[in-house]
Amino acid sequence: MKHTISVLVENHFGVLARVSALFSARGYNIDSLCVGETEDPRVSRMTVVVHGDDRVLEQIIKQLNKLVDTIEVRDLTAEDFVERELVMIKVGAGSKQRSEALEIVSIYRAKVVDCSANSMILEVTGSEDKVAAFIDMLRPFGIREIVRTGEIAISRAP
Repeated sequence: MKHTISVLVENHFGVLARVSALFSARGYNIDSLCVGETEDPRVSRMTVVVHGDDRVLEQIIKQLNKLVDTIEVRDLTAEDFVERELVMIKVGAGSKQRSEALEIVSIYRAKVVDCSANSMILEVTGSEDKVAAFIDMLRPFGIREIVRTGEIAISRAP
């Protein structure tokens, strides 16, 4: 089962390395990991997506709570939350293909970030399913490069 874990940590040098080492030392794979400063510059939020059963999740949460720099660990999967991912995709798009690519951009409410004579860089945000569908629609254009953020998530207000 997919779990989205929100981890508040002190914003110090080496915290990310300790968290990733914790996962690798126990043989847990991280599907995605995003880290950024919160509204308080002394605190960072890590959004970690992992797959595993309840036993694996329980072990991950216990181990994260043992780290000195950890402030709070929450399994958002058990709550009502909003998740998004950002992807930028460079596709081949000459003058003949450009209008077709722009139709796909419009359908997915994406953005054209950059454009040259033979390629376009497109950006879209949304759920993992939306991002995957957008990528699939662009495959016929010849995907040259993809950059993804991984999932970020925030709990909804009660």
